[in-house]
Amino acid sequence: MSREHPRPVIFSKIALVLMICLLQGCVNIEQMAITKMGDALASGGTTFTSDDDPDFVGAAMPFSLKLMETILEQVPEHQGLLFATASGFTQYGYAFVQQKADFLEDSDLEAALLLHNRARRLYLRARNYGLRGLEASYPGFGANLRSNPASAVEDTSLKDVPLLYWTASAWVSAIALSKDDPNLIGDLPIVDALIDRALDLDESYENGAIHSFLITYETTRLNRPDLPEIRSRRHYKRAVELSDGLQASTYIALAEAVSIPNQDRAEFQMLLNKALAIDTDIHPEWRLANLIFQRRARWLLNRIDRYFLD
Repeated sequence: MSREHPRPVIFSKIALVLMICLLQGCVNIEQMAITKMGDALASGGTTFTSDDDPDFVGAAMPFSLKLMETILEQVPEHQGLLFATASGFTQYGYAFVQQKADFLEDSDLEAALLLHNRARRLYLRARNYGLRGLEASYPGFGANLRSNPASAVEDTSLKDVPLLYWTASAWVSAIALSKDDPNLIGDLPIVDALIDRALDLDESYENGAIHSFLITYETTRLNRPDLPEIRSRRHYKRAVELSDGLQASTYIALAEAVSIPNQDRAEFQMLLNKALAIDTDIHPEWRLANLIFQRRARWLLNRIDRYFLD
């Protein structure tokens, strides 16, 4: 009588282990692919920044940003993507939502208010991604930032400058559109700490971006050495030096922040004409930003009589 040999249990266990390993391998491969895709999206290159069609880029950016958010669900501490979403939502909010609202104010105030509110939400989303990026490097950073802003930023280093800058930019942009929100306005000391630390670590970041930011921001800061205008002009001079005078945003910042309050019409016109005179082909990587700010310069010049008394 023949005996049927039972299937050895040890073989079943080995098969089970192999299957688990294979499944884990698939997960690891998928995770690697997601991380690589995140790296590619975060690096960005000059695909958007060198484009000569702002409206085309404005239509494409929401998809790109939403894709990055989707990938962040899988790799929530991906530093490159957290930086890209913080900077991307801030730039999209200003260039394609807030500016559209500004342009509509004269003809459709209700639509402008809705767009300003949307821009505010985008800035807060950007701020939160920036904080997540900093929190990933410094656990407890968000809570420390609220309890003692100056102390919280002390441990940050040169590598953190992009997140410090974009988090501060997003935060102050949201505050500027939230004059009826005292809690958000109360966050200004946090913005101070973030941007001052970025300036201390790398004042030349992005060819003077921090100095351009401070041209406008200094006009809101109290209890500082020198008058606000003196500080703003100092930052303006340094921003022009670091960018070789080829970034339109620098001229527009001084025109809006200083020339209008001073009722200096001649300086206002001179600054905006300088912005418009920039050849956007000299630095292709700045082309998109310069075209967007040149559009704002033309809009400001068309409304000049609204800003200055005869």
